[in-house]
Amino acid sequence: MSDTQRTFVLASRVSQLAQIQTNIALASMKAVFSESDSAPKFATSFMSTGGDKNQSQALYLMGGKSLWTKELEVALIERDVDMLIHSFKDVPTVLPEGCIIAGIMEREDPVDSLVVKKGKENGWKTLDDLPDGSVVGTSSVRRVAQLKRKYPKLVFQDVRGNLNTRMAKLDAPDGPYAAIILAKAGMVRLGMGARLTSDLAPPILYHAVSQGALAIEIRADDKESLEICQKITHRETAWRCLAERACLRKLEGGCSVPVGVGSSLDNENTLTMTGCVTALDGSEHIEHTMKETVRNEEEAEDVGTRLAQTLIKNGAGKILDDITIDRERRIKEAEGK
Repeated sequence: MSDTQRTFVLASRVSQLAQIQTNIALASMKAVFSESDSAPKFATSFMSTGGDKNQSQALYLMGGKSLWTKELEVALIERDVDMLIHSFKDVPTVLPEGCIIAGIMEREDPVDSLVVKKGKENGWKTLDDLPDGSVVGTSSVRRVAQLKRKYPKLVFQDVRGNLNTRMAKLDAPDGPYAAIILAKAGMVRLGMGARLTSDLAPPILYHAVSQGALAIEIRADDKESLEICQKITHRETAWRCLAERACLRKLEGGCSVPVGVGSSLDNENTLTMTGCVTALDGSEHIEHTMKETVRNEEEAEDVGTRLAQTLIKNGAGKILDDITIDRERRIKEAEGK
C-alpha cells in the first residue's frame, strides 16, 4: 500500500440490497487490515441507475446490462468513486475501456427460488402445487423460457422493482401473482430467506451467469484498489464465474437473453459446466455440459468459450438470432412505428 493515506470510495446502486452488498464488501476489506498496518479508510456512495429509474418497461425491451452499471461507471472513470460493488450477474461481459473486474467475492447459492403469496405457504410449496392458470411473476426471459417447457399451464407475467417492491406486489390481496421467482442470494442477503418455499435448481432451471456472486470493478490503473480487491477474492467463485461469463460473452447475450448455466469446481480443479439457450416460447432448448481440469482463470474462461461454441454449433445461434429479431419488432411496436 502507498504511504499516503487514502480514502477509498465504494459505490453501488441505491437499492437496499445493493447497499447491503456494498457493506458486505466493505466489512471484508476492513477485516484484512489491522490498525497497525495503517489500514486504509473507506467511504460509501449510492446512486440510481437507468434500470432503477425505469420500473415500468420490460427488461427484455430495455437493452443490455449497462442499465444497471452505466451511471456508476461514469463516476468511476471520472474518479468520483474508486470501487463499484455489483451483483455480478448484472455486469456486462465487456467493460468500458479503462475498467476491470478486480475482485470476486465468495458466492451465495446461485439458484432461483419460488416465493408464494402470503397466506398460501401451507398449500403451495413448489410450481407443481400451483393451480393451472396461476400467474407467476418474473422479469427474466431466461426463467420464463426454461419454465414454459415444464409448466405450460402456468402464466408467466413481468414484475419489476427492487425486491421489497416485488414482494409487496406479490402479497397485495388484489394483485395478480400467485407466486414470484427471485434469486435466492438476494433474498438471503436481505434477511428474507424464510419466505422462500422451494429452490428451482438445475435441471429444472439453470441460473443466470454469475448469479449469487459480488464483483468489484475498478479503474485498470488503480494498483492500490487492485491490491485490496485481490485480498478478498474467492478463487473457486472467480474461476466459475469467469467461465460462465466467457460463455455468455461468446453467445453475445445481455441480461434479457435466455442463457442459463450451472457450474462446479472440485478440489482437483475439475470444472464441470452446463450451458443452455432456450427459445422464448420454450419450444426449443439447446443444452451441453463440459468437464475439464483447469489450472488458472484463463483455462476456466477457455472452457466457457468452447462451451458456447458447441451450443452455437448445436443450434443456439439460430435461437439467439430469432430472439434479436423478436426484440427489435416489439421495440418498434412499443414506439408506435
